[in-house]
Amino acid sequence: MSKKNRQLHLNLFLNPYGHHEASWRHPKTDISRVSDIGQLQRLALKAEQAKLNSIFVADRLSTSKTAVKYGAVSGLEPITLLSALAVLTERIGLIGTISTSFNDPFNTARRLASLDHISRGRVGWNIVTSGTDVEAQNFSFDQIEEHGERYARASEFVELATKLWDSWEDDALIKDKEAGIFADNTKVHELNHRGKYYSVRGPLNISRSPQGRPILVQAGSSDDGKEFAARYAEAIFTAQQTFEEAKAFYADSKSRLAAYHRSPDDVKILPGICPIIGETEAEAKEKEAKLHELTSPEYSLIQLSNRIGYDLSSYPLDGMLPSIPEEVVSKGHQSRSQLIVELARRDNLTIRQLLLRLAGGRGHQTIAGTPQQIADRMEAWFQQGAADGFNVMPQLMGEGLEDFLDHVVPELQRRGLFRTEYTGSTLREHYGLPRPESQYAPISQTRVREA
Repeated sequence: MSKKNRQLHLNLFLNPYGHHEASWRHPKTDISRVSDIGQLQRLALKAEQAKLNSIFVADRLSTSKTAVKYGAVSGLEPITLLSALAVLTERIGLIGTISTSFNDPFNTARRLASLDHISRGRVGWNIVTSGTDVEAQNFSFDQIEEHGERYARASEFVELATKLWDSWEDDALIKDKEAGIFADNTKVHELNHRGKYYSVRGPLNISRSPQGRPILVQAGSSDDGKEFAARYAEAIFTAQQTFEEAKAFYADSKSRLAAYHRSPDDVKILPGICPIIGETEAEAKEKEAKLHELTSPEYSLIQLSNRIGYDLSSYPLDGMLPSIPEEVVSKGHQSRSQLIVELARRDNLTIRQLLLRLAGGRGHQTIAGTPQQIADRMEAWFQQGAADGFNVMPQLMGEGLEDFLDHVVPELQRRGLFRTEYTGSTLREHYGLPRPESQYAPISQTRVREA
């Protein structure tokens, strides 16, 4: 597709209440429906009716007694949840988070291939390495691995998952009842892998899925994360506060692809956007202010401490953010920690002010305005080299999502920036990505020619 005819890619970051940390307390939020699959299915169908590319479900592998006192925790396991959405929806993509630090390549590849079969080719994998000691302590470890080590493990993990998905070639299934041949076993391949972290024989015990491989999504913005994305990712979810930061990230990420023989179109970059929408800008800002009034400073401070890996409970809320040791920033969620620290320094924010700036989107850009203003922001980032689309994160999920789908999406469609109908049936087609050939197919073709 030419640059002139480019269209936005829109993903809904699904959350039961909304991405503002106080959204569960809002009068219009039905808190009685905690973990209610019916509510999540309704949201998924709304997103599909608006022709969004995909739905994304995040995951965190820990919580705490203090966090659950103030924050609504509703942590349905992503693949289980997406399986329930897959059987109700027909076209919208389904992207789930799985950590490479606390899972196994074979089981992960099998679960995702199964879901791709169930959904008829609509699955993506958001690859995370996890970044906190409390998560590690739920999996028999005292602390999380060092940042670079986590990404080295993730590289071997993804290489193995890819080989497992490819271990059945597309035409391996024969299904010849008369001859008694189910599959051509010359087109089903063992890996016999023995690496630093994993040993996997293979092949996968399920045939190649409709997309060949699920779409690979990545969200880390550290140097390790950006290099990992350049090598493997087909979509990047990122957090950028300003247009200048987003444009620099976009250019840097695209420039890294050539080293891996990939083109800029091979990877779609989707910054998060956390909208609050009103008929006027004043109305939208009033909605945002009311959400801010519902925040709990105690909870916000716990969340901030967890994100940067540094206990801030002893510091005054109306004081400035203290100096955070470099070794702390570099250990956990490196890029998000750096974003938060730089935001506080750049805008000279007190801790209390920083908490409110993060309340609506955890570091993603927030915007309160009219549908036209939000469409203007999205169009500018899209047309001026800062985004290929957006990870849509309504601060209030029920009302806020409906406002976005009913008012912002039609505005983008009127501008020719977003589809009015699906033109494909798989997630790869929605994102304009090719279906990859099995890496083993050339080996089989060579054997045939030699024979």
